[in-house]
Amino acid sequence: MFKFYLTIYEYLLLPVFALLMKILALFNDKAKKGIEGRKRMFENLIIDVQDLDKRKRLIWFHSSSLGEFEQAKPIIEHLHSLGIYNILITFFSPSGYENSKNYAYADIITYLPYDKGNLIRRFFSFVNPSLVVFMRYDIWPNLLFELNKRQIPTFVADATLRESVLTSSFITKSFYKNLYNSITRILTVSEKDKERFLSLGIEPDKVDVAGDTRFDRVYGKSQEASKKNLLDKNQFGNKPVFIMGSSWEADENVVFPAIKKLFDHGFDFITIVVPHEPTQSHIEGVEKFFAGAYSTIRFSGMRNYNNQKIIIVDSIGILLSLYYYSDIAYVGGSFKQIHNVLEPAVFGVPVLFGPKIDTSREAKELVKLGGGIIVNDKKEVYRKLRQLLIDEKERKRLGEISANYVKANIGATDKIILELHKFI
Repeated sequence: MFKFYLTIYEYLLLPVFALLMKILALFNDKAKKGIEGRKRMFENLIIDVQDLDKRKRLIWFHSSSLGEFEQAKPIIEHLHSLGIYNILITFFSPSGYENSKNYAYADIITYLPYDKGNLIRRFFSFVNPSLVVFMRYDIWPNLLFELNKRQIPTFVADATLRESVLTSSFITKSFYKNLYNSITRILTVSEKDKERFLSLGIEPDKVDVAGDTRFDRVYGKSQEASKKNLLDKNQFGNKPVFIMGSSWEADENVVFPAIKKLFDHGFDFITIVVPHEPTQSHIEGVEKFFAGAYSTIRFSGMRNYNNQKIIIVDSIGILLSLYYYSDIAYVGGSFKQIHNVLEPAVFGVPVLFGPKIDTSREAKELVKLGGGIIVNDKKEVYRKLRQLLIDEKERKRLGEISANYVKANIGATDKIILELHKFI
């Protein structure tokens, strides 16, 4: 049955996909980068393979994009530390590849070729993995078929399955059932996901719960944050610190007025704004909003700090470490699609966010437990922030809930490593 679906996929769906990608590349820089980046992929791969230690077995990790790769990092870094494996990493998305091509714990980092049978076979003419790990969901039929033909064990780590798959058409469900039954082991993030795979008809001995490596990732990075000395919290005195992380305009339209009102009512606290895209125009927009009564300073100028109430971060890549200094946090994107709530939660602070949390299992769990707080408008932001600024005991109680939630869910990496070693 899988071969039947594969034939339709190869000769009907893939040509349509290839045409759409070419059309999209005319208007979309990301699609264009993906096509351009693959042009010299095989030539570069030939060179990279020559540098591999032929005495070591090759473990291949595939991630769709940057978010999935973050989930792979704890597993990769553990395997790398053993010193007995070569590590190959592939990406489908240019954002994943461009932001990770200099990652220190891999031997080869490249694009995954488009999933045409001849391209996949050519890729295997250069690499011979002992085991392949797909992160979360990005599984390609021709690639999987070739792996099965070569009897190479395949894993899906941090596996999830959307409820919509189970309610889709018979053909769609049958396709996914055949696809996932071709995987050696499916390690899910939760019991609910395991139940969904079983409901789809996946063989029970293939599926088990391992947990989510994102918890391990943020916990590990949180242990390093204090050593980076990004800020001297002593310069703030005993003032509580509110960090607004990964903010978009939709977040700022709701949160900024509440901050200004709190300042107007005499609340003395530090606000650190970390825009999701710290462009010059965005930073200037934040400065303009608070201009006048409340002084601002850019993070790059902190050596000249002089009791400014608002710090605007004008660089990228430091948000998780900045949360170390927070007493209260707001996670942006949550009026469209929420960003990572685990990053502030790991530091034991109450986490506020907007109502768009359907895509985040962690945000929904934090709300249930009490460490996460949904705010729908300016009035709710003002009310919740005011309460947390006044009541230090309550602030710490909710923060403890957040920290305990993260700690209770670490350990997925160890479980996944144990499973991988059964097949390497």
